[in-house]
Amino acid sequence: MMTLTSGCSHFSEEFKAKSTFEEANDFFNRGSYNDSLSKYKQIIEKYPSTGDRVLFEMGIIYAHPKNEHKDYRKSLECLQKLIKDYPESGYRQDSEMMIFYINNVTVKDAMISTQQEQIETLQQEVGSKGNELITLQKKIQALEQKIFAFAIQKGSVEKILIEKKQRRLMLISKGEVLKTYKVALGGNPNGPKERQGDNKTPEGTYLIDSRNKDSRYHLSLHISYPNERDKKRAKALGVSPGGDIMIHGIKNGFSWAGDFHTESDWTKGCIAVTDEEIEEISKLAPNGTVVEIRP
Repeated sequence: MMTLTSGCSHFSEEFKAKSTFEEANDFFNRGSYNDSLSKYKQIIEKYPSTGDRVLFEMGIIYAHPKNEHKDYRKSLECLQKLIKDYPESGYRQDSEMMIFYINNVTVKDAMISTQQEQIETLQQEVGSKGNELITLQKKIQALEQKIFAFAIQKGSVEKILIEKKQRRLMLISKGEVLKTYKVALGGNPNGPKERQGDNKTPEGTYLIDSRNKDSRYHLSLHISYPNERDKKRAKALGVSPGGDIMIHGIKNGFSWAGDFHTESDWTKGCIAVTDEEIEEISKLAPNGTVVEIRP
């Protein structure tokens, strides 16, 4: 009876706070991040049962890339408080994922800052030769883009090769590597997938047999797992082989993480790249494209 009363109270407060949530979201969409945060603070003071939602959305604002006054420390404080005070919240899993990304971003920012200082020192030492090298690099990048654009026009990719140990996906055209991408795999990456729920990425030869442009992971290319070999292995073990193995982008709402997502293996057995990369791969790999996954 107490649980029911608490639940009703929560929904009642969330309903009452609806208009204020809308105002806070409107400020956020217009880039008025401080005004948005002020609204959320008003909500949590007046409607405390909505605290988990408020803390999650404040955590996003504090860490948002476009927020000129972003504060990763305050973002982490919000998300960690959510996890501590609301252990059963539906926002818990996404909060844990954001904490992981923010910690990686903080480390990367420090590394980038150090590397930038080193680059500036080297540029000063190299002088005019450094400018020549930069010009040459730009020419090489432009040439690579032209080659890649030509490949898209011709649709010349014949195979996708995934090497799990190296965490890389390669587009193969006429036996040559056209482009390479860094990937994230299933959370239990070693060895081939054997059964449903083992969080392993399969190993073997498959095909892209369908695609989903409305995927929860931006865009996804479905792989024809399980093949006959996979089915026989699962049958011998007396288990279901599972399915729904895809090459996909980042979970909707987290595209800002970019290539930081590859810092760990976080999928349930799929192969993940950035949103921009899955769009490129999708253009070059029609249904029927061979997908070879090696250990």
